[in-house]
Amino acid sequence: MRALLCTLGLTLFATPVLADPQEASESTRNYQKSVVDSLPFADRQSFADARRGLIAPLPDNGYIAGPQNRPAWDLSAYEFLNAEAPDTVNPSLWRQSQLVMQNGLFQVTDRLYQVRSADLSNMTIIEGDSGIIVVDPLVSRETAKAALDLYYSQRGQRPVVAVIYSHSHIDHFGGVRGVVDEADVTAGRVRILAPAGFMQAATEENLMAGNAMSRRAAYMYGNLLPPSPKGHVGAGLGLMVSRGTPGLIAPTEIITQTGQTLTIDGLTFEFLLAPGTEAPAEMHWYIPELNALTAAENCSQTLHNVYTLRGAKTRDARAWSRYIDETLVRWGGKAKVLYGMHHWPVWGNDRIVTEMSMARDAYKFIHDQTLHFANQGLNKEEIAETLTMPPSLNNRWGLRGYYGTLSHNVKGTFTFTLGWFDGNPANLHPLPPRQQAQKTIAYMGGPDAVVKKAKKDFEHGNYRWVASILNDVVHAAPEHKVARALLADTYEQLGYQSEAGPWRNFYLTGAMELRQNKVTAPMSKGSGNADMMRAIDLDAVMDYLGIRLNAQRAEGKTIRINMSSPGSDAVHSLWLQNSVLNFRKNHPLETADVTIIAPEKMLPALFMGIIDPTAKQVEGKVQITGNPAAFKELLSYLDNFSPDFSLTGPFPASAADKPTAR
Repeated sequence: MRALLCTLGLTLFATPVLADPQEASESTRNYQKSVVDSLPFADRQSFADARRGLIAPLPDNGYIAGPQNRPAWDLSAYEFLNAEAPDTVNPSLWRQSQLVMQNGLFQVTDRLYQVRSADLSNMTIIEGDSGIIVVDPLVSRETAKAALDLYYSQRGQRPVVAVIYSHSHIDHFGGVRGVVDEADVTAGRVRILAPAGFMQAATEENLMAGNAMSRRAAYMYGNLLPPSPKGHVGAGLGLMVSRGTPGLIAPTEIITQTGQTLTIDGLTFEFLLAPGTEAPAEMHWYIPELNALTAAENCSQTLHNVYTLRGAKTRDARAWSRYIDETLVRWGGKAKVLYGMHHWPVWGNDRIVTEMSMARDAYKFIHDQTLHFANQGLNKEEIAETLTMPPSLNNRWGLRGYYGTLSHNVKGTFTFTLGWFDGNPANLHPLPPRQQAQKTIAYMGGPDAVVKKAKKDFEHGNYRWVASILNDVVHAAPEHKVARALLADTYEQLGYQSEAGPWRNFYLTGAMELRQNKVTAPMSKGSGNADMMRAIDLDAVMDYLGIRLNAQRAEGKTIRINMSSPGSDAVHSLWLQNSVLNFRKNHPLETADVTIIAPEKMLPALFMGIIDPTAKQVEGKVQITGNPAAFKELLSYLDNFSPDFSLTGPFPASAADKPTAR
């Protein structure tokens, strides 16, 4: 279930310690100076916008208690950001982190408020005629409740009459139990609205490859790094991810088409669906009574991810651009404020139209120019190295690569359209990384000879090359301590130079892993698993079992299972043959080794091994007939994935002799 809990690496608790962080090198110091010289740091409009409308900051210096006597949120750890940028942080990223530190309750416009920097995302509160409408209730129950309490302390107690999920990422629904009671939803006292496809996207995106995604998310968001000028300074999209308790309450109403209009507590909401953009299920809307427009997370104060480094299906940059333009066509001439699910709003119609037009053009530029050069024969790496934004886009703070970058978005767009193969036969069937590295390093005279040369390149600031060649050394000779140490130092300098929060976090966490040989993140036990298990579709669970199947252990085995629920005529089937698990809904097998009858919502947990069918608490609820040992045998063929595999290469000693999990 880790996959379901760790959409953003959000339930990971650790005691992070940076091992022997280095100072910024001369090359890095010079690089940071070039950033200052190349960007319009005298432009302070963003700071005025980020502070506009402040009613009250978060209480207790931004401390919000979480589970297990640990903080769910703590801004005091980031007070070091209230200073000039140090040499160990890209000045542009430092600026962005200072901006997202602006926290508290803000009035955006009449009847519309936001609580910012109480989590990675914003919580928006809209005052209706009889109560309030909560939009995107953060990641965690604890932070969402604290945000709502802050609003109540300043605006008075008002009932929550509706919740809107703008899209299907957990930082926009996970804290729902901090703002509403599910009993009120069930009784019809609270409406919950979401875009078409929300439930499937919210539960499935991080299930199939969830273990890999959550490991990578911990690196991307810097969960394992301590806050410091040499460690974690932010994620670009927000400061960090809260470490509280996520949950989910299913929507009661689904927005199914663009143009759909609903009245919610006296206010008119006009919706536009934008699927396949920043999230698989996403929507924009306009409130004419307030002249207030949101493009959800498709317009924010950073270039976003066409491809996210935590791993997910690549997004469609062309569709992203088109939906922004459609939003402009529908409401661009009317809107007086544009508010987002991250960062700070934009006020004034002229500025809104400019901001959205620039965002539209940025994603269209990435799409069109990637394919422009692809059609001239360049591969994704060559295009990423060649392409630069035009100055009109490049010099806009809101389109800098704090979260997504032009480089990795180009590569994502290339693979979205053309796939992983670049057409070069040498790249069609290369050796796996370990074997490739061993041959490469042998050709170059062995690890010691390569490290000796790499040290000289490191001294000259050629960090990208040093990272590449020392990565080969570490794969070829995991026990080589000097190579590991130098590669860690190299990643560190690359992290210091990175404008993107996720790039910095990946580099610095990689350095930590190399120095410590392994970084482990113990997981908290929140309540989000129960919510997710109730919400997830049985089809998805059965597909995931197929992914967990150890094909070698199951080789030659045949097991046939029928399953159903009391009061239902539907009988489903699951069978193992040819080292593959197949599932059919509403289609029983004529002969089965075992038949399982259990409540519909219990079946997923039963097959995931969360519920023991012999336990007293399920006595009388689960019936197993035929050969119960067959069910137990099937579960024995399912692997539990380790959450702590290496991303930097093989660990030393015995782990180095086995293929690294990828």
